[in-house]
Amino acid sequence: MNIPQEKSWRAALSVYASKPVLILFALGVSAGLPFLLVFSTLTAWLTEAGLTNTTIGFISWVGITYSIKIIWAPLVDRIRIPFLHRWFGPRRSFIMLAQIGIGAGLLAMSVLNPATEFELLAFFAVVVAFSSATQDIAIDAYRIELAEDNMQAAMSAAYVFGYRVALLIGGAGALYIAEFFSWQIAYQSMAALAFVLLGVTLIADQATVRRPSTTLAPGSGAVAWLTHAVVDPFADFLRRYRYQALLILLLVGCYRISDIIMGAMANPFYLQLGFSKTDIANVTKVFGFGMTILGSFLGGLLVTRYGVAPILCIGAICVSGTNLLFSWLSTVPPDLFALGIVISADNLSGGLAIVAFIAFLSSLTSSEHTATQYALFSSIMTLPGKFFSGYSGVMVDSWGFGNFFLLAAALGLPAIGLSFYWLWTQRGGVETAGPQHSP
Repeated sequence: MNIPQEKSWRAALSVYASKPVLILFALGVSAGLPFLLVFSTLTAWLTEAGLTNTTIGFISWVGITYSIKIIWAPLVDRIRIPFLHRWFGPRRSFIMLAQIGIGAGLLAMSVLNPATEFELLAFFAVVVAFSSATQDIAIDAYRIELAEDNMQAAMSAAYVFGYRVALLIGGAGALYIAEFFSWQIAYQSMAALAFVLLGVTLIADQATVRRPSTTLAPGSGAVAWLTHAVVDPFADFLRRYRYQALLILLLVGCYRISDIIMGAMANPFYLQLGFSKTDIANVTKVFGFGMTILGSFLGGLLVTRYGVAPILCIGAICVSGTNLLFSWLSTVPPDLFALGIVISADNLSGGLAIVAFIAFLSSLTSSEHTATQYALFSSIMTLPGKFFSGYSGVMVDSWGFGNFFLLAAALGLPAIGLSFYWLWTQRGGVETAGPQHSP
């Protein structure tokens, strides 16, 4: 097996100034912008509009759209959008169409009164979420196909950076605008930004899709098309990784369980410790954002220099281990310095781990089925953690926060073990077929 040669630090740093990396930063902003606008930011608007908590809770079902995007990912891989495909290619045409849907949906939401037009507002929130999930599918495929493997980590880091910036804009930014002006102007401003980001897609380079062209041609057999679009991507993954496929899928499903379960109880934990909402915002959101960005940058740099597998292992250890710090924090009096130390470790670890993990997922896809396979991996990545996080409150009430965080740390052990197994295979421990990119 060929082991990637280490690069100089200058060469590793220079990749961040390349056009593909800068484009992925902007696309990360485009991907992250709508997320909070159909979740926590929207619930704040609905609360001020006087809707009941029960009604507000129903809006959270919009999030199911992101978890089931695997259903239409094969269509994104195979359908050719008339006119747009000829001018912009398969990936950028879908990104552009999704950006138009996001901007139009946000604009429609901005002119509605939640108190009297809730159903219509919810409909357009679904339009925004569906467009956003579709954009995610297309951007993931575009990123993987845009550049060679040695640039994937840096592009992943730029994408994560852009996504995090967008969360600040769609969260804190929208709230500031609503506070000083109105919710309508806040959502109109976000819609305007979505349309501005459309310009980035216009100037982006075309990705090289190295696979045979398969379209929904008139007269083609539906069964044959479905087989090629839906069955073949999964069969391809199983063929390439054979007996390793199940262990890889287990690693994908386990890697973020510890992180997701802990995140579900983070804010209740801070509040019950005695920290004010201002303290939480300043330390965990603003300061934490900076630490996440630093971790993402560090992760991209380390993966570029040392490869994916070693950093994947380090990330798994750090994400699991930081839960021990939260367990310790539950035993001491509320102290902002102690909170800052824990948040620094947690967000640095999270930023580093997610960049390595995205690069790992990218390496698993084949160029013939990029969108479908990556959507499958991203769905598996979040669903187990989301399922178990529903029981996190029961765990806290039964065992307390300290023991809850110890359990969250323990749930990270399978990811650590499977990460080291993957490192062993990449170092020649066992024969692996690996990703095969069609010429």
